[in-house]
Amino acid sequence: MDNNMTFQDLGLSARALNAINKKGFEEPTSIQAMTIPVMLRDDTNIIAQAQTGTGKTAAFGLPLIEMIHTESKAVQALILVPTRELAIQVSEEINSLKGDKGLIIVPIYGGQSIDQQLRRLKKGVHIVVGTPGRVIDHLKRKTLKLDGIEHLILDEADEMLNMGFIEDMEEIMKHTNPEKRTLLFSATMPGRIKSLAKKYMDGYELLQVKKETLTSNLTEQIYFEVKASDKFEALCRIVDIEDDFYGLVFCRTKSDVDSVAAHLIDRGYDAEAIHGDISQVQRERTLDKFRKQRINLLIATDVAARGIDVSNLTHVINYSLPQDPESYVHRIGRTGRAGKEGTAITFITPSEYNRLMVIQRFAKTDIKKSQVPKVKDIIKAKKRKIYDDLNTLLENEIDTTYFNWAKNLLEEKSPTEMLAALLNYCFEEEVNPDTYGEIKEIGSKGRQLDQQGKARLFVALGKKDKMNPSKLIDLIMSRVSVNPKQIRDIMVMDNFSFINVPFEKAEEIVVSFKQKGGKPLITHARKK
Repeated sequence: MDNNMTFQDLGLSARALNAINKKGFEEPTSIQAMTIPVMLRDDTNIIAQAQTGTGKTAAFGLPLIEMIHTESKAVQALILVPTRELAIQVSEEINSLKGDKGLIIVPIYGGQSIDQQLRRLKKGVHIVVGTPGRVIDHLKRKTLKLDGIEHLILDEADEMLNMGFIEDMEEIMKHTNPEKRTLLFSATMPGRIKSLAKKYMDGYELLQVKKETLTSNLTEQIYFEVKASDKFEALCRIVDIEDDFYGLVFCRTKSDVDSVAAHLIDRGYDAEAIHGDISQVQRERTLDKFRKQRINLLIATDVAARGIDVSNLTHVINYSLPQDPESYVHRIGRTGRAGKEGTAITFITPSEYNRLMVIQRFAKTDIKKSQVPKVKDIIKAKKRKIYDDLNTLLENEIDTTYFNWAKNLLEEKSPTEMLAALLNYCFEEEVNPDTYGEIKEIGSKGRQLDQQGKARLFVALGKKDKMNPSKLIDLIMSRVSVNPKQIRDIMVMDNFSFINVPFEKAEEIVVSFKQKGGKPLITHARKK
């Protein structure tokens, strides 16, 4: 990908660019830069090989939004995905990118009321995002017609293959318009995927994202798991515990960059911001100050940080997770240059752990968990630095004016009292623990539960049933003895909800909500 490629270069409309800008994205990922222009040409099928987490949904979603004709009520695009969670995610992402275009996008998947899906399909839908099993259900009922679709997207095709959906995929493809364009996304290219493409795609253009790996082994990579509201406090602690912090802080959006920089300046740090809305003159002025270390904190977006050639950074901090794994590689490659060791720190919220693991696999690296510095350790480090600085002063010749001043001061007070008063006068704010806010630890037990003992449950109740997280917890506790803190990651949608609970409680909850002669109210959120 051209390092200077922008969304404006891809042939997107002003409406699409406005929607992208509102989401805060400044540059396309590699797969977006490759896919969008080819899709917009609308003259070939595409096979795109790219990992999860590289911005695939926008890569096909943005061109689809451009090419759909809203005056027609017929289904013009089908997006096949392996799981209900992905169906919801893809549908929501495309909705967030459509701007004011009157597109109707509907997810259909097993576990959701088919009657509700029938009603929505009957009203007219432009884009259907569905799991293979439920799409076939609708084809058999003749409630979904695909003979007029212009675009078929197979997302995570290798995952659908692994889950045994190959026959379903082939069956669905038989029902589609032979003149359509097909886009197949797959992280890997097993033989059956290639044979599927050969059979059902009359020629295609192959797009492959080159996997980037870290070239520097001089960078220590760690991550802190904190609540979003605690990120700023964590950043301040990291800066303060270092003797000579000199680093780049990356945020995803321009507004985040402005906010973080303003808060740092308010708190007395030497920080400035750069992003796409800052003039070239101001950018050069800021970079010059940063290179000369007149400021030691530069807050930036990925695009704005391009061309910053500074070889002695001590830290790169991912205040926000990057849009895609490639950006992570680019960001942290800025430390550990010129033979000096650097540290790359990434902040994640608990829900972002899986995305971090995608980045770790993509970059073929090891990102270790660490703890945010404690206030007492920061104060200790500051006192040690003050002591070292005073010792350095004592090694140099001190002007006699200060000796005379000191003698006068010591005529009335003891040396210890006077030194204590001076330290208090000079460093009261710097070594005061009350200047730091509290950071609530997200314990390792929680993460262990996430990895080893968590079950995802599907609840057939949502906002339309006047459900909210609190009511959902109360409902479950009315039938099962469970600690409310163990019901986590609650997602309440219009017609259904998802929750995470410990494995040992999951089966008890599912059984207790079985309804005689009807569909179960709570089930395991298995992949469909």
